[in-house]
Amino acid sequence: MAFPVPETSVLSGASVSQLHNWRRTGLFIPEVESRAKPMLYSLRDIIALRSVVKLRSVKSLQKIRRAFSHMSALDLTEHPSRYSLVDTGRSIVVVQNDGVGIDVLADPGQTTLAQLTEILGEFETPRGKVVDLRRPRRHLEVREQRLGGWPTIEGTRVPFDVVADLIFDGRIGPDEVDAFYPGVSAAAATDALDFARSIPDWAESRASA
Repeated sequence: MAFPVPETSVLSGASVSQLHNWRRTGLFIPEVESRAKPMLYSLRDIIALRSVVKLRSVKSLQKIRRAFSHMSALDLTEHPSRYSLVDTGRSIVVVQNDGVGIDVLADPGQTTLAQLTEILGEFETPRGKVVDLRRPRRHLEVREQRLGGWPTIEGTRVPFDVVADLIFDGRIGPDEVDAFYPGVSAAAATDALDFARSIPDWAESRASA
């Protein structure tokens, strides 16, 4: 599943302009091959972007670029979506699958321990709150094995946007959605619409359709 820029912005916490600038300057290029518009991101891209967004709230962009430069020198040269970067206060570490982190700023090459859950969970930035990637709303889930990570209604394979599109104009109420999609509660339908409305230009695109 590939994510358009607006959805990527909400799930990663990066603004649309930041995504554009980071692509333009080469700080972060999405792994999905997409020379033509619209630009698309993968779920792994979103996880890696969350690392950059969280770092950006406590570290300068110059230090983040320096960390990326040290990654190259340490042969950490796979696409950034393969790594998670975590702030340790004094430095930045790249988290590996085994939980071991490699320092890429203050003491390049030194190992430490870090938690990937810091990146997946909800966190605050100067721009506001970034949603929990695993559960962007109480009744929505993100599971890599389910629709490639596209947000779905909890316990189902029903995409959030399908439900949001069904009720956004008010002709069908949240409590009526289960007639179309059994297992989708009114609370889940309300969460789907709330999340959809947080996506840049989503409401405007539906109103003009």
